[in-house]
Amino acid sequence: MFKPTVGPIIGHTTTNHARIFLRGELQNDALVFAGIRYRRTGDEHWSKGLYAKLTVLRDMSDVIALSNLATDTDYEYQAGWFSPMSPVHTVETVQELPLQWPRETYRFRTQSSKTTTPRAYVVGSCRYLRMTAGIASAPHLGDRIFASITSLAERAEPPISAMLMTGDQIYVDDLNLVAPDREYKDILRKYRTAFSQPHISKLMSGVPTYMILDDHEIEDNWPANESKSDAYLYKNAMAAYELYQASHSPAHELITNGQVSRKLQQYWYQFSDGDIEWFITDSRTRRNLSASDRRILDEEQEQALLKWLINSTARVKFVVTSVMFYPDRKLHGDDAWKAFPEQRLRLLETIRMHGIKNVLFISGDVHGSLTSRLTHSENPDFEVHTIVSSPLCNSKLLPYAKASMFILDQALARTAAGDYRHELTSEVISQDNFAHLVVDAEQVRVNYHDRDGKQLQSITIKLR
Repeated sequence: MFKPTVGPIIGHTTTNHARIFLRGELQNDALVFAGIRYRRTGDEHWSKGLYAKLTVLRDMSDVIALSNLATDTDYEYQAGWFSPMSPVHTVETVQELPLQWPRETYRFRTQSSKTTTPRAYVVGSCRYLRMTAGIASAPHLGDRIFASITSLAERAEPPISAMLMTGDQIYVDDLNLVAPDREYKDILRKYRTAFSQPHISKLMSGVPTYMILDDHEIEDNWPANESKSDAYLYKNAMAAYELYQASHSPAHELITNGQVSRKLQQYWYQFSDGDIEWFITDSRTRRNLSASDRRILDEEQEQALLKWLINSTARVKFVVTSVMFYPDRKLHGDDAWKAFPEQRLRLLETIRMHGIKNVLFISGDVHGSLTSRLTHSENPDFEVHTIVSSPLCNSKLLPYAKASMFILDQALARTAAGDYRHELTSEVISQDNFAHLVVDAEQVRVNYHDRDGKQLQSITIKLR
């Protein structure tokens, strides 16, 4: 067996289940299979191998699901791909082959079922990796921060439950003015290159990674900049996104045989971790820009989000929206929630009217990091926080955000029932960084680190 050409990537992981993405290679039109075997750390015997047949239709990649795992347990696994000699093998018959597994062993941990256990997460967005003709230019610059995240994950206490990548994991349009990628094969090559760099590869093999797209997975400021000729680009970009980012997410349901359904109804999804729940919105592909019904989230997604906010019994509710929920930017803010004030107000009014506590919005996009607090002039019990983490790696062509870029001296929204007012609760970080969130019984601690792992600042958000 050979090492995966991309991956393995640990995706959605629960108390008893984990999804692992991996890619092989086409072998002269021969059959190709991917395989995974696993065991509890410390056990002597490996499980029987789990296999998937790889096809060109999925760029020689697939997701293998591990089920019936033990809760709060360390596992190790091996992963690889191979072409059997016989052209008539199936997923069932290759289980009998005497395979030589790759020597490298990876590790992951299942979720704890104890709701009171502190949890920790890493959040980041906007990882710029310039590529020319499919080859990364100075790839170490776009990969080095993941070495620092891995180092943190290896020593963190509480352990890191998940890495949240909240948008712009790749830049399809990194040479937008010169030669933007439009062809499916070129976009696939971009994903393969971006996700197979050594440090990000090591991180994603051991830390459950959840992703959602932003505009650069398609093109800058999508769909506002969409032209009639972009249908071809969009189809190719989303097909690649579905393979490399959505495939290992909870957007795919688990079916009865313990495998992951191939059907994909939407890109937004939810997952839980003890008494913490996450709602990952798709704030990019379901927009309605018509004047009569402007939406950043489509109606179905908005209703699902409102229902979840009202009915969820989670102690802490994280809502991921790849673009800024607030504060608004003075310039170029129309790509974010600033341009959809009615829908934003509906969310805020729902949180206020139902007295929903401990709602935190997680965003990226702006190439700057900050935390801020939103209150209501007539309702002292209302409080919402936002945590922004961006970028993991900036381009020299793009500026970092500064505090002066945001509208901070006026109400976010004014209603007959009172004003929504906001304030920064941190400095604005204007350099490459990532956020390390630690959630315990009383607070969420937000630790920002630079690309070398040095802590830049720490902010405490009290839970109620």
